[in-house]
Amino acid sequence: MKKILVWDLPVRLGHWLMAGGFIIAWITGDSEKWRLVHVCAGGTVMAVAAYRLLWGIIGSRHARFADFVRGPRQAVAYLKSLMQARPPHYAGHNPAAGLAIVGLLALALASGASGWLTYQEIGGEWLEEAHEVITGLMLAVVGVHLLGVIVGSLAHHENLVWAMITGRKLGEPGEAISGQRWLGAALLLVWAAVGAWWLAR
Repeated sequence: MKKILVWDLPVRLGHWLMAGGFIIAWITGDSEKWRLVHVCAGGTVMAVAAYRLLWGIIGSRHARFADFVRGPRQAVAYLKSLMQARPPHYAGHNPAAGLAIVGLLALALASGASGWLTYQEIGGEWLEEAHEVITGLMLAVVGVHLLGVIVGSLAHHENLVWAMITGRKLGEPGEAISGQRWLGAALLLVWAAVGAWWLAR
């Protein structure tokens, strides 16, 4: 195997926009002074998650859900192989990471929707509490995801964080994608900006 291009630019850009937006939203969540920043950050996370659903259908090979979403049985089998220090290598996401990504996207949309409704003063106190619970669950899944990145990096002897910056991972030449998808990345930036602005109005 050698270093090949696996993650296109929309995947990498979306990943870091969601990470940054979530951190900002979490930090500003209890501050009335920074409420608009909180809403914009949450709106960005929600917009990126929605775009990622579309990109999971029309994106490059390893961005598509069909490439990495597997059932719980395969995810458990992968985790067992990881504990036995002989996990199979995947050019894209492994089965456990695939389930974590689906969970994060679902929670991002649920958190964003409940937060926006609360911001619009729709739903009352119960919805605000639901927003906090959903966001707490998302934080827990983020923690599991980070742990998986650390363990996966050690198990496969490759820096998965750096791979999400450069887009390059170990793989067979035939597994490489053909390009960065610059147009998809530009559309993502526009979509995220418009989404954050619209939700914060």
